[in-house]
Amino acid sequence: MNAVDGSEHYERHSDKPPPSLLTIILDTSPLAWSALTETLPLSKAIANILVFINAHLAFNYANQVAVIASHCTEARWLYPSPATTTPQNGTRPSNDDDEDIEMTDGVSTTTTNGTSCPRHDQRRSTNTNNDADKYRPFRLVEDNVLSNLQALIDSTSEPDVAQTNATMMAGALTLALAFINKQTLAYAETNGVAGGGGGAGGGSGTNDMMAVESKDAVDEEMQGLQSRILIVSVSDDLAFQYIPVMNCIFAAQRKRIPIDVLKLASATTFLQQASDATRGIYMHLQSPRGILQYLMMAFLPDQTARRHLILPTQVNVDFRAACFCHKKVVDIGFVCSICLSIFCEPPPGAECLTCGTHLRLGDYGAKPAVVPPRKQKKKRKRLPTAAMGGGGDGTPTPIAESPLAAD
Repeated sequence: MNAVDGSEHYERHSDKPPPSLLTIILDTSPLAWSALTETLPLSKAIANILVFINAHLAFNYANQVAVIASHCTEARWLYPSPATTTPQNGTRPSNDDDEDIEMTDGVSTTTTNGTSCPRHDQRRSTNTNNDADKYRPFRLVEDNVLSNLQALIDSTSEPDVAQTNATMMAGALTLALAFINKQTLAYAETNGVAGGGGGAGGGSGTNDMMAVESKDAVDEEMQGLQSRILIVSVSDDLAFQYIPVMNCIFAAQRKRIPIDVLKLASATTFLQQASDATRGIYMHLQSPRGILQYLMMAFLPDQTARRHLILPTQVNVDFRAACFCHKKVVDIGFVCSICLSIFCEPPPGAECLTCGTHLRLGDYGAKPAVVPPRKQKKKRKRLPTAAMGGGGDGTPTPIAESPLAAD
């Protein structure tokens, strides 16, 4: 075709590094942060995370960031803020339609009843002179995160904090994966590259069940939007969210989206599995005060840079699972052969609580047959020869003479 029209054709190709989308899930459990008040208060942690976000945005003008709060009652966006339209009757609009919610960078200065927020307006007016020389994306992220986080804390009541000590991590992971998929498809449609993947830095870990792709396919995938998830966790393990969390892990593994975990307190089992399965980075800090140093050195490089770096790895990964009946982490349990549900003890009626299949337990629970121990035979002591009636010397044995000696 080029020889027919005689014109030169050029393919769209860019040598610039692909943009990166960083989605941060912040654990905002009030009980967990209250235990870290003396070591690392929440305010200092937010300040360090904002510096880390600014460094990520400064690497490439096309880099994107999203922040989600995993709270004790809900998972809420901190940045970007959902655009809320306030009707005249003062009620929030229903989201019954299947349309997506528009996300904006600007900070909404009106509440649900249409009145302005005086505290937010006052803070913006006092910081106008200080923000004049600040890079605009930095200021937008900072304003959105601080204002939305303050609104989330103000809306939390004492009964909400007392009823649970866990957070909605499964909902936050779901929001992150949905947002990454939406942004990846939009970037692929705009720039004409292959979409649907998070980059070659993700994928399966030690239990890799997917086929190994060729180098050309990996290079083509690296041209798309590089997406990853960073979880800043301070809460305990989430045994009651085992199923939805594992579903999110498998979805991120399929989309090749690495999940990085920065653990500030307590211990977790499922987040270790998430990081290992998606080839992410898991770090449990012994000194949370150095959070900024760990963020800059370990979690700042994206998938493109990680291909040339030696990343920190986990020596021991806890692969225990949680039972479906009591939501406890178990070492040994019963597994349904149909749906692979895990139980810490046989379910009632020997029927699977998930699919209803009758489980063949065999002789489990029956009393073992008591076998009497075998009596050992006593060995008789051998009496000496003199005691048996013989002499002290035994019977003499005749010695045969040699025929040569007789001659």
